[in-house]
Amino acid sequence: MTDVAIAPAVAPSPQQDKSMSPRKPLPQSLIEGAQISDRSPFYAEKHVNFKFPKGIITMKEIGLEGAGITSTAISEPFTLFTEEAIRQMRAEIFSRQVLEKCQVGSDLATNMIRGYCPEQSSFIYDAWNSPAVLGALSQIAGIELVPAMDVDIGHVNISVRDDAATASIPGKDADDKPAFEWHSDSYAFVCVTMLSDCAGMIGGETAIRTGTGEVLKFRGPAMGTAVIMQGRYIEHQALKAFGGRERISMVTSLRPKSPFVRDETIIRPLLPITSKSTLYYQYAEYRLKNLEERVRHQLKVMRQHKKADRDFDVASARKFLFEEREFIDAMLEELKDS
Repeated sequence: MTDVAIAPAVAPSPQQDKSMSPRKPLPQSLIEGAQISDRSPFYAEKHVNFKFPKGIITMKEIGLEGAGITSTAISEPFTLFTEEAIRQMRAEIFSRQVLEKCQVGSDLATNMIRGYCPEQSSFIYDAWNSPAVLGALSQIAGIELVPAMDVDIGHVNISVRDDAATASIPGKDADDKPAFEWHSDSYAFVCVTMLSDCAGMIGGETAIRTGTGEVLKFRGPAMGTAVIMQGRYIEHQALKAFGGRERISMVTSLRPKSPFVRDETIIRPLLPITSKSTLYYQYAEYRLKNLEERVRHQLKVMRQHKKADRDFDVASARKFLFEEREFIDAMLEELKDS
């Protein structure tokens, strides 16, 4: 596996004791307003409008040099999808089949939609597996990325305000109130895409805690734009937004494509909002596939050395086995019966 500096301790993700249904029903007007008659497949040339971000904050700049798998910490908002793509995505997430099967709530968010790809949502699934989209995100991250697991493609956080809350004027400290508590993510990278019109909205920034304990705030995405962050290694929270009727964001989790890059995915915090069988299978499948790739590579190297009449490299073999034992031990910690 690739040698990478050891990361500092990562704050645990919030957990809850049992699975929860959404705490509030979604307004019927929101659901009906998302319906469209001209549903279409995903076409990169029609639905992707990528523009490289004006700035990328590095891990060194936030006091976390050596943590994570690349130097990228968080990007400035960048254009990723067209307005038509957002229309199609909203139509899918607010479709009857998705809402009936895939709404959940948690201690982090009142209303979420997740676990609907690819069965109930071909457009969103195809979008996040598109070479055009993944190529753009990989370019920003500084490493080739793929969706972490199908179950975490297009996770949607929904916040809807009543008319009184929409009209209210936030106080001077309002922008420091969190929409989500401090946490780190389960996967190396996340891409957060805004699906709402943010005109007139105040706040909604992402706050991160630096290596020195300082809190920095970064502007959140506007409709159709996105932010990518190495969220597994950065303690962060989303601050509340004021002045808008709705705030709907889509979070897609990403991991390195290469099996030789360090992978510290954790899944236990996701159990209360995810089918255990689905989550365990998808996690075990990709992790064992990566393990298989590394074993085949190690065996190939050993055979090449033997063919070249070189002595067996005991130190290298032991290093490989110790690394893979740590990898398997980490899986055992995640795949528990209880």
